[in-house]
This record gives sequence, C-alpha cells and structure tokens, in this order.
Amino acid sequence: MHAVTKWLKEADPDVVCLQEIKAMTENFPFMEIEALGYNIEILGQKSYNGVAILSKRPFDEISKGLPGDETDEQARYIEAVIAGENGPFRVATIYLPNGNPAPGPKYDYKLDWMDRLKVHAKGLLKFEEPIVLAGDYNVIPEEKDVYAPKEWLTEALFLPQTRSKFREILNLGYTEAFEQMDGRAGQYTFWDYQRGAWQNNEGIRIDHLLLSPQAADKIVNFEIHKATRDGIKPSDHVPVVGIFDL
Repeated sequence: MHAVTKWLKEADPDVVCLQEIKAMTENFPFMEIEALGYNIEILGQKSYNGVAILSKRPFDEISKGLPGDETDEQARYIEAVIAGENGPFRVATIYLPNGNPAPGPKYDYKLDWMDRLKVHAKGLLKFEEPIVLAGDYNVIPEEKDVYAPKEWLTEALFLPQTRSKFREILNLGYTEAFEQMDGRAGQYTFWDYQRGAWQNNEGIRIDHLLLSPQAADKIVNFEIHKATRDGIKPSDHVPVVGIFDL
C-alpha cells in the first residue's frame, strides 16, 4: 500500500490498471484509494491473481472476466468504458498467465487464454473507439526486451509460440504503445528480486499497453516509471504510463 499510494499521489494518473492484487473484494483497501479521488472496480481472488481499475472519471460500463470459458475461475480481466472529455474510451486491465513450467498444463492454459483474448480483442475493434488493453502480459515480445535472451529460451514468457500469439493480437490492428513512442532496446518493466537483478539491470519488458487505432492516434507520450523499483519494499514490476489526449 505504501508504494501504491505514494505513486498515485506523485503521478496523479486519471486511470490505473492493477494486476495481481491477491485480495478479495472485502479485503481491498477502498478507503485509502477512494480518499485519493478514485472510483474503483475490482475482480478479486484470495491469495492469487486479482485485477482492479481505478478511475477519477465515472465508469459508464464494467465487464468482469475474459469471455470464452465459463469454467475459468481465475481473476485476470476487467474491462471498463469510461467517460472522456471527447467521448467514451475503453480500458482493460489484464493479468495474462505466466505459463511456467512449459510444456505442461499451465502453459496450455496460457495459450488458451491468449486465444480467448485475441477473439475478444478482435470483437472490441468493432466499436471503433479508443481502446487500451493494459497489463502484465507475461510476454517478452523481442530479444531487445530481455537482458540475456539465451537464458530465457525455455521460459514460457519467451517461447516462440507465446511471442507468435502476442503478434497475432497486434496484427488484428492494435499498436503497442512502447513501440510507437519509444522502441529502444533494454527498456525493462520487471526485475526479479533474486540474484541482484535490479542492481545489475537484468530486466525484462512484459508490461504492455495495446492500443486500438483510435487510441494510437490519441497517445502523446509513453513512460516507464523505473524509479519506483528503487523504493522501499517495491513491486518487482514498475508502472508503464500512456498519456492520451482523450
């Protein structure tokens, strides 16, 4: 909480997508976050997963859970339509499965989840509105996005099939905000707690903002708030921030 509230006060974002909150609804810190001016929608899960959207603007619509599998009980997806100054825009918070060990049932679940996301993301484009699909994708898109590609060849986050399915989603018509606004090698969003990864800058880029054409036309800046990783008891992920003229 100390890290989240500190960043919210400093960055003052209009909309925030949180992943891996590991809390049921009744245990979520509504009071502390609402005091900072946010409306809150969460899809919680005890001890695992869990996602939330915070917004200083009103929610027009909320959808919880990724369509396509009614038996899936893992809390990994919330989608919201939010009132913008120039019309509504759509935001989703995504916690895509890790998939390790691969091969295995966890990797099969990851690939199936990505297939479901692709189908849903394709359907969303029919709205022809600004859409931001934001979150921890657990996908390293390219070699430039990992400090030592050869060390990750057998990891579910970097396997060819994982990267291919990520590209399939982009090829629907989405743009990755980082690639549009930056694109440099070695710009990481995650550093493990082990082996001095942060101190040695041994990171990976797995947190992404995917934009519909209408959102890609409205983005004016993209930032990775790397300094948060150097805070007190930080998350191993850092915020990625898109700034839009909406």
